[in-house]
Amino acid sequence: MSDVLTIDVEDGIAVLTMNRPEKRNAMCDELLHKIDSFFANPPEDVRVAVLTGTAGHFCSGLDLSEHVSRDAEGTMRYSRGWHQVMDRIQFGGLPVVSALFGAVIGGGLELAAATHVRVAESSAIFQLPEGRRGIFVGGGASVRVGRILGADRMIEMMLTGRKFGADEGVSLGLAHYAVADNEALPMAKDLARKIASNAPLSNYIMIQALARIEDMSKADGLFTESMCAAIAQTSPDAIEGLKSFLEKRNPEFR
Repeated sequence: MSDVLTIDVEDGIAVLTMNRPEKRNAMCDELLHKIDSFFANPPEDVRVAVLTGTAGHFCSGLDLSEHVSRDAEGTMRYSRGWHQVMDRIQFGGLPVVSALFGAVIGGGLELAAATHVRVAESSAIFQLPEGRRGIFVGGGASVRVGRILGADRMIEMMLTGRKFGADEGVSLGLAHYAVADNEALPMAKDLARKIASNAPLSNYIMIQALARIEDMSKADGLFTESMCAAIAQTSPDAIEGLKSFLEKRNPEFR
């Protein structure tokens, strides 16, 4: 792996650290490719991933110093490439916890929104500054961030370039936990260990089903819920979960 992304695996938890400190971990093509490569083919022993940054920042968005002038077709293809990576993070099958601090801006917020559990330190700054630069989001924010905030709030956020801190981020849903400085990564690892102790099948179904059910009609969503319940609740892990509860011990999932 290139130094722009370091990966440490311990006890089934992979910690991915974006490592471009001189750029506030701004996203370049190499870093995006390394993230994509990991989630396309994660190690078999990894149960949960933790995504974070370094040197006080999560990710400050697209590295504008490496911006390449593209025509409309090239810009659309580049945007769709981002969508593919974000989809792989969200739906690749691994639960992903993000430890957020400093800049969580533009593409960095799009990246965070693709993760399943988000822990933000008090230094975190959430921002979509595209409107101040005459551009538009292209990495999935209009869908992922838009569904968190609602269109009305996102329009205001983009028009004004408004910044939100960690506590505001939690209240809006941009993060799930607000912690003090230097506590995001330890908490993210603790949460990752807790998630890793769940049944792998139920983790997988939650990741795959719930966001898609949100897109469905009520009737289709309820039908899909019933299918997911049927698969999960008739699995060996479900049998072990019930047995361990009755025997007052921790479950031993496959």
